[in-house]
Formats: sequence, C-alpha cells, structure tokens
Amino acid sequence: MEPASAKLIGAGLAAIGAGVAALGVGNVFGSFLESALRNPGAADGQQGRLFIGFAAAELLGLLSFVVAMILIFVA
Repeated sequence: MEPASAKLIGAGLAAIGAGVAALGVGNVFGSFLESALRNPGAADGQQGRLFIGFAAAELLGLLSFVVAMILIFVA
C-alpha cells in the first residue's frame, strides 16, 4: 500500500469521530429532555451538566476532525 493512500484511509477513519460526536450530542440532549419531562422541577439544576456534556461531546468531534486534517495536510 502506498503511503499516500494509507494517509487518506487513516484520515477517513479519524473523521468517523465527527459523525459519532453528533450521536453523542443527540444522546446528551435526549437524556436531558427525558429527565426534564419526568421531573420539571429539577431541570434548572441539571442545565449546567447539559452544557458540559454537550461541550465534551462536541470537543471530541472537533478533535477527530483536527486529527483528520493533520493526517491529510501535514503528515
């Protein structure tokens, strides 16, 4: 296998993380909505954790995108 093709395959595999991050964000918001509907009084106290979970899932997606771009253009 040529190094250029291996680099592109590795970048494609790293970019899968961006799609998985979308699933993670959907899971975070879905879980929050489910718990807010069960106990609306506690929803305000959980909103901070919602944003922390959203930021963590989005950070992992952006990190996988950066790794893919590094593999394509730098390595």
